[in-house]
Amino acid sequence: MIIYPAIDLKDGACVRLLRGEMSQATVFNTEPAAQARLFESQGFEWLHLVDLNGAFEGKPVNGQAVESILGAVTIPVQLGGGIRDLKTIAHWLEKGVSRVILGTVALREPELVREACREFPGKVAVGIDAREGYVAVAGWAETSTIKALDLALKFEDSGVAAIIYTDINRDGAMGGVNVEATSDLAFHLTTPVIASGGVSSIDDLVALKKEEHTGIQGVICGRALYDGRIEPKAALDLLSSAPVAGKAG
Repeated sequence: MIIYPAIDLKDGACVRLLRGEMSQATVFNTEPAAQARLFESQGFEWLHLVDLNGAFEGKPVNGQAVESILGAVTIPVQLGGGIRDLKTIAHWLEKGVSRVILGTVALREPELVREACREFPGKVAVGIDAREGYVAVAGWAETSTIKALDLALKFEDSGVAAIIYTDINRDGAMGGVNVEATSDLAFHLTTPVIASGGVSSIDDLVALKKEEHTGIQGVICGRALYDGRIEPKAALDLLSSAPVAGKAG
């Protein structure tokens, strides 16, 4: 299981939000590239980047910060936030992003996701952010009437590299990850699932690791890494160990 340290970008700085509220932002580092280098030096094998301003505005906003990170590390990077057309997808892949994350367009234009998967195989993930089980879009400002699982099932045959599932009510709140909802989603899909939102301690990682057999391939961790609640080496050692059981099916 892969652990993805999160670098959320707002106004060029590395921040964490509370439950997706832009007004509830804590700045952890004003130099995102330095933060990225730190994560790489700690042994992490991937980075998870989100352009928060871009998610609200529907277009890339923190491009300069993203490019500075790409130039600072050698490990692969996945990027989401404001990526809503093929031109933007191609732009970021050409710049060196290893995988783009499509969120709002996955709900509004599912055919665009399928087209992107055909054009850029293995390089497209779908971000499904849920509030009380229903998909939220546009930087979480809008909640739809579509259930997370129903949306995920639409992309089962499209070649999506992963489904990144976030429980918005848990995100940044340090209340623990929603293991039940995440493992239930993973169990019903063949597409790998990456857990996100609420990871607050090594115990959360232990709980997710126990459900690896359902199809949970990774976990995104933010605030708990920044404030020291999760020690990088302990997390990496735990998640890289052998799975508890094989995938059911």
